[in-house]
Amino acid sequence: MEIEISTPALLFPAISLLLLAYTNRFLTTGQLIRSISHQAREHGGQELSGQIENLKKRLELTKWMQFFGVVSMLMCTISMFALFLGFHNFGKQIFGLSLVTMCLSLFISLWEVYISSNALNLELKDLHEKCKE
Repeated sequence: MEIEISTPALLFPAISLLLLAYTNRFLTTGQLIRSISHQAREHGGQELSGQIENLKKRLELTKWMQFFGVVSMLMCTISMFALFLGFHNFGKQIFGLSLVTMCLSLFISLWEVYISSNALNLELKDLHEKCKE
């Protein structure tokens, strides 16, 4: 099966939007960390330890999401260059690896969303219990 140079190029807009979304998640996590840091300095941080661990994990996952997203874009670029030079087998292999790294990035993203959702549900549970009192 012959692959054209335009095939890897199709991923560029998707990868760019995905990296933008990852950056927004990173910035949001950073804001939460700064907010919790401020709360801990003012009120003590004993009750915040669970949130801190959660945010550490989310930050680490976001780092790896971004890493694999960037690697995927680099491999797409290398694939296009290889196809441009006529190295079709190499270009196809690199494009395949690019798809694998994109899948890794998406799976990590899914994991991070799961962790974030659980953290928000815990917050809602605590809020609901406080409202009952």
